[in-house]
Amino acid sequence: MFKLHKRSEVMVLLMLLASLTLYGIDYFVFGNEREIGFSFIGNLAFLPIYVLFVTFMIERILKQREKDVLRQKMNMVIGVFFSEVGTPFLKDGFCFLMDKEGLADRVKITAQWSDAEFTGLSHFLDKGDMRMDSRLCSMDDLKAFFVSKRNFMLGLLENPNLLEHDGFTELLWAVFHLLEELQYRQSLVGLPDADMDHLSGDIRRAYTHLLKQWVVYLQHLKSDYPYLYSLAVRHNPLNPEARVVLS
Repeated sequence: MFKLHKRSEVMVLLMLLASLTLYGIDYFVFGNEREIGFSFIGNLAFLPIYVLFVTFMIERILKQREKDVLRQKMNMVIGVFFSEVGTPFLKDGFCFLMDKEGLADRVKITAQWSDAEFTGLSHFLDKGDMRMDSRLCSMDDLKAFFVSKRNFMLGLLENPNLLEHDGFTELLWAVFHLLEELQYRQSLVGLPDADMDHLSGDIRRAYTHLLKQWVVYLQHLKSDYPYLYSLAVRHNPLNPEARVVLS
């Protein structure tokens, strides 16, 4: 047996009473019980369709609201990641890039960028073959940075909302793999060329994933939070001409 709350019981009784009252008025005014019967049976026959339609509509609306709320929560977490890890790595990892000018020319993002320009940058990152060399910058500094952020990133992996975001999860795994590769080496000085090439590939993987997620995140900010997008553009770590202070 279903148990209804008092408010629900009152609502059911009121609706039944209203229905009986309207049918009673119809009968006393027009006196055609046959037509009333046909009308009642017809409405009763369509009742399952009404319920089915309303249920599907409400379910769709609720699911869409859940997706929107989940998306907002994920983007909030991603924003924290970029503040703590992503933006510094974008800046510091840039020095490992062999063709710095080629990427720098493509990521001079402005406040006026259109969706088509973001799409073009995403295609460039998907098809581009960025070459990274672990010999170009200090690996010890990179290792120290990631070690200092290890607990923070572990906390992100415990967030169930991120399980719905495959791209960002792949980014975290790529960064963690790079961190472990660096941690397992007691010294990063004097490594064989083959090992340095291996580390170059790990840096490239993590940095490429980071760039792709950065573009997605900027598009989200431009669409939903223009004031945060403005700050992100003025704080672009890959644009030497970017200035936070407005002039």
